[in-house]
Amino acid sequence: MATADVKNEQGETPNAADNPAPSTPEQPTDEKVVRFNQAMSTVRNYAMGSMAVGLIPLPLVDIAALTSVQLKMLHKLAGLYEIEFSKELVKSLVGALLGGVIPVTAATSLASMIKIVPVVGQASGAISMVAMGSAGTYAVGSVFIEHFESGGTFLTFEPEKVKEKFKTLFEEGKQAVTRKKKDESANPGTNPSTSPA
Repeated sequence: MATADVKNEQGETPNAADNPAPSTPEQPTDEKVVRFNQAMSTVRNYAMGSMAVGLIPLPLVDIAALTSVQLKMLHKLAGLYEIEFSKELVKSLVGALLGGVIPVTAATSLASMIKIVPVVGQASGAISMVAMGSAGTYAVGSVFIEHFESGGTFLTFEPEKVKEKFKTLFEEGKQAVTRKKKDESANPGTNPSTSPA
């Protein structure tokens, strides 16, 4: 089967490499897909790390450690998206984001403070902080990834506008932690790599 050569106005057969198809904003480039996957992997890894922070037996120290984990995660995401990172600005944005979701913040503080009660309180508080910390880290990271993917920066982030999305992602994160705990208790000795999302 013969193919017809298409000629341009000069009578030449154009080379496809000379005239690449235009990229549209709707079509993700391979680079963007790779970056997004790296970002989500980063969030999942830090969410898993947040589970360990929940096991810190000292009230309020666990919250400080959790904040540190979330800031490190956002610093890494900023590097992936080539966005300027200011620790103080990001800390205030995360505080505003979490503060805009009062039940989440109150529950996390309560989970931390219940550790004051010897033995039972420490066990209950640790279990609660594992779930709250991991879910919160997942939600914070996911909200910022979405913002960065749309071309936003820390300077243009508005916590109030993502409050409902944050709540939804927080619930998704809690459910994922619950599933992970059930999987691990049903299959002791295995270490499934499931994580929030």
